[in-house]
Amino acid sequence: MEVKILSAKFGIENAHLLEVAKQHGAYQTLDKLFSMTPEQVIDEVKNSGLRGRGGAGFPAGVKWSFLPKGLDKPVYLTVNSDESEPATFKDRHILVKDPHMLIEGIIICCYAIGCHHAYIYIRGEYTTQVRALQRAIDEAYEAGYLGETVAGHEFQLDVTVHRGAGAYICGEETALLESIEGKKGQPRSKPPFPAVVGLYDSPTIINNVQTIASLPYIIWEGADAYKQYGTERSPGTHLFGISGHVNKPGMYELPLGLPLLEVIDTVAGGVWKGRSLKGVIPGGSSTPVLTPEEVKTVTLDYESMAAHKTMFGSGGIVVLDETVDIVELVKNLIDFYHHESCGQCTPCREGLGWMLKIVEKILAGNGSVADIDLLRELCDNIEMKTVCVLSAACTMPVRSYLNKFRHEFEAYVADTAS
Repeated sequence: MEVKILSAKFGIENAHLLEVAKQHGAYQTLDKLFSMTPEQVIDEVKNSGLRGRGGAGFPAGVKWSFLPKGLDKPVYLTVNSDESEPATFKDRHILVKDPHMLIEGIIICCYAIGCHHAYIYIRGEYTTQVRALQRAIDEAYEAGYLGETVAGHEFQLDVTVHRGAGAYICGEETALLESIEGKKGQPRSKPPFPAVVGLYDSPTIINNVQTIASLPYIIWEGADAYKQYGTERSPGTHLFGISGHVNKPGMYELPLGLPLLEVIDTVAGGVWKGRSLKGVIPGGSSTPVLTPEEVKTVTLDYESMAAHKTMFGSGGIVVLDETVDIVELVKNLIDFYHHESCGQCTPCREGLGWMLKIVEKILAGNGSVADIDLLRELCDNIEMKTVCVLSAACTMPVRSYLNKFRHEFEAYVADTAS
């Protein structure tokens, strides 16, 4: 069931070092890359069907084609390695175990879009990862894969690592740009979109680490080889971080389209301690929860998740067993998003705090049915009323818990009434 494309070198000792990485195919795509035109590279990525692996799932090649033509401004690539979504831990494996795959992908993307300076925005807590990444970049410069020429070809490329300071909001693409520019990490209003007005007011492509790291395989093996995995509309493989109440938590590379329940039972070893399944968070904390009945029919692809009124997200799968207190879980979730709000928009800044107080009131035994209804009403009034989707990242899952596990909230209220 597992596939080794992105994770092909993860089990190889010292594969993060250039000498070892080259022995296993690192940078082998470059001669082929520079024999193609940038338009041909973009078409190959489009034909592969590669979708953004940061959560939204937008086709990567299509995003690249949005760049305006003929502007007298530089084009930038920013690689989003903030990875602050709770339950998400896929990109860190690439950064530590195979950073040269990411650098090779950056070269491919930059050649395709005409970019000569790429930025990697990495979360401040990733100290081990940033050391491994910077070492790999230094090796790439020394070996001539970055700098004035790339592998002897007339193409200049510089790569800069920019460390964040521990703000979840800077995973939002425009807040990320603000942070790189030295400003407060707050999202921008859109439009204009980054592809038109991005970093330093210039056209900018923003892609996730895993998206960029997928490019060497696509260019070397071809779009058709990549499409052998996954589904027609969700092709390829994905790094899934499976955590929670399973016997074998971990990071697994799997083709898209597999049945979720089969993955939990076969790959992750099933629910631990012989307990029953209560629910599954399918793609990180911001995605609506799935009930055991829904888990039986959902598959790991963008379309199936949407049909079940949830999202594929970052691929961070959290399994919940029968002992989980949903109200406590919701309290922790709201607490996180309230803390991480940048405070720019009133509905988010004030509304999430209000929601947190209501849940705390319910847990303290002072709540009522009216409080549960108010919590749901706040979800509806806060969501999509802000500059970015941080508020929705909180209200969408909270609404799903209220809809599917309302009886647990009412149990706290009933205990109070009695």
